[in-house]
Amino acid sequence: MGDKLVEGRMTAAHEGGVVVFLIGMRINSFTAVRSWWPVAKAMGPMLAELRSDPDSGLLGFKTLRGGLREAYLVQYWESQEKLLAYASAPDRQHHPAWAAFNRRLREGKGKVGFWHETYVVPAGAHETIYMNMPAYGLGEVAGVVPVGRRGDRAAARLRAS
Repeated sequence: MGDKLVEGRMTAAHEGGVVVFLIGMRINSFTAVRSWWPVAKAMGPMLAELRSDPDSGLLGFKTLRGGLREAYLVQYWESQEKLLAYASAPDRQHHPAWAAFNRRLREGKGKVGFWHETYVVPAGAHETIYMNMPAYGLGEVAGVVPVGRRGDRAAARLRAS
């Protein structure tokens, strides 16, 4: 992740399908630090584990904030199979983090919120454009190419994906 601008109109070099996984938390009570702080810090070890394993299926991610109460990640995965395999693997970081979160959720009585959404996007069903931006989103994950290579208009890029 850099701040170096890529000038001009670019599109992600990624071809084929991709899985977009959004995951986030919401602090419902700032004073309930014991409820939300462990949830917030659990993501770091999971991302480190995934980054250290090139076969995990995680292509990349971006951390975003939604005001003071919310934080979330946009993750790009090779396939839903790899995402689900990681989520259910008993020997990986996610399993104990999920169990601990569920315990905290029952004890915390609404002091922290959690959500996720998964989108399986087949080839030909996504397009991107980045204008005078540093590498970002799917373009950061897969690299960028000039828009003209994949089509000047969104409809053309959708057909070319």
